[in-house]
Amino acid sequence: MDIASPIPKNARGRFYHLDCAPGELAPYILTCGDPDRAQVIARRFTRVDMRRKNREFLTYTGIYQNIPVSVMATGIGAPASAIAIVEAANCVTPVTFIRLGTCGALQGDIQVGDLIITTSARRDENTTHAYAPADFVPQAAPVIVAALTAAAGDLKTPYHVGLTCTTADFYAGQGREAPGFPGLDPHKVARLSQAGVLNLEMEMSAYLTLAAVSTYRVRAGGVCLVVNNRITGQGLTTAHARRRAERRLIDVGLQALTILAAKDQREPHL
Repeated sequence: MDIASPIPKNARGRFYHLDCAPGELAPYILTCGDPDRAQVIARRFTRVDMRRKNREFLTYTGIYQNIPVSVMATGIGAPASAIAIVEAANCVTPVTFIRLGTCGALQGDIQVGDLIITTSARRDENTTHAYAPADFVPQAAPVIVAALTAAAGDLKTPYHVGLTCTTADFYAGQGREAPGFPGLDPHKVARLSQAGVLNLEMEMSAYLTLAAVSTYRVRAGGVCLVVNNRITGQGLTTAHARRRAERRLIDVGLQALTILAAKDQREPHL
């Protein structure tokens, strides 16, 4: 491994974590935490030209309806997402990241199976504080928000648009009292709900923050499927319901990709 480079490379000359090199990623990158979801998305491509797996990172590059696109699974959390963003943006620029994730809803009127499109994110994680001041509030690229909103409307998929909270932990960090591991903030869910936060998840702020601070041409946004509602206690209780809901998430993501790519062709974005 070349450890002298600011971005370490492996013996094949590819960036160390993604095992990808310049020229191997597309300018549109769909991302998720779950490698199974990345595989499902890649099956929708017209053509797959590359597959790479290293550690928790799984990447496919191919074509969807004449659009060059990659899909990347990064595992759970902002630290792994930040690694993926940095290495990917050093493989291809300009680059657009669209996160297709899952989340818990924080408003009682949001149903499980609905989608939440992020406009901005609370940075309740430590990773992005190495890149931006604590008071910085990252915003999703408006054009990505618009594309996702249009896609959800076209496909008649229930959706909500607003503020996301990205956490560093799934249990106490999201106000859960896991047996044997008491947390310090048992009222966190109620407090965030009252503040108008729509959902909890673990990666979005990394995409929005790093896109904002990068000196490269990077934009980011995303949408999350609601798999449970932390206020009402509802959840997607069967594997069939989860798969059907994830298909809707992927449908919206791919439709947003086509909308965005068409707009970019008319009006180059960066």
